[in-house]
Amino acid sequence: MDREQEEMQFLGLFGIYKESCKVIYSYWKIFAKIALSLILPLSFIYLAHIEVSNLIRRKIIFTEIRQEFTPVGTARYHRLSDLLSKEWTYFILFKVVYFTFYLILSLLSTSAVVYTVACIFTGRDLTFRKVMTVVPKVWKRLMITFLCIFIATVAYSMVAALVFVSIDYFLGKTAAAFPLVIICVILYIVGFIYLSIVWNLACVVSVLEESYGPKAMVKSWRLIRGKLIIAMVIFFKLILTSILVQYAFQMLVVYGRWRLVPMVDRVSYAILCFLVLSTLNLFGLVIQTVIYFVCKSYHHENIDKMELSNHLEVYLLAEYVPLKDKDVQLEEYRV
Repeated sequence: MDREQEEMQFLGLFGIYKESCKVIYSYWKIFAKIALSLILPLSFIYLAHIEVSNLIRRKIIFTEIRQEFTPVGTARYHRLSDLLSKEWTYFILFKVVYFTFYLILSLLSTSAVVYTVACIFTGRDLTFRKVMTVVPKVWKRLMITFLCIFIATVAYSMVAALVFVSIDYFLGKTAAAFPLVIICVILYIVGFIYLSIVWNLACVVSVLEESYGPKAMVKSWRLIRGKLIIAMVIFFKLILTSILVQYAFQMLVVYGRWRLVPMVDRVSYAILCFLVLSTLNLFGLVIQTVIYFVCKSYHHENIDKMELSNHLEVYLLAEYVPLKDKDVQLEEYRV
């Protein structure tokens, strides 16, 4: 990231892509180690959980079908009921364990990549050992930020569900219902992408500034103003690509056995999806950090590289002391 701070505000869609690729390419060794230790396991867990979830669900469905054709009150019916309860318990426990490990790896990956890109921006000496030393010290701040955005997303989804239920209740299957539902779906998707942008930038703010939790969300909301369209296009493409990778994995790997896809081909497709998803995760984490610096530049908040470097150095100390707003919150410069 050898651009001057004043120039970063002029980066557009392809400029951000180019800058992100340049960062990864120039420091590919450190990013490769981060990918091997955190991002690859993250992608593996995500794809493996799809396969395992499908296997457990199939067992549950098969048990439910057997129970449906079994007379109620018989010993066989009660055995199937007990078996169904156990299978649902295993399924829920598996989801809880998966979500816990996925969340931990996701937060660790975010803190590692954000810290790495920030060190590159300030020109600090960087080693993989330093990165892994810092990672455990910031994940709690990221956890608080995650919980806040998670609550906001749940509330947003509940309001959206209430809107759809209201449309179905008051309009039913009338001619006006369908176009109204389409409009609401589009608005919901746009809102979800917006929340994703706020979430990702809030994570960067939580690592590089004093703010975290609700304050980081507010700071993120303020930062994206002026660069919202570009950010929405970038994150829409990232989300869409991730959905396509998941769909391909389900169709070619998970359901491949039922579509008579040879085992060798299924393994090849699984490896391909795994590598694409891992690359996408790394690229997305670097992009969100680059967007943070672009937004800072756009709002004329001149980042003092020395102060930011000192802030990053503090992470390496035994006790982490968050950087004050006056330090990294950066002075405005005139253009």
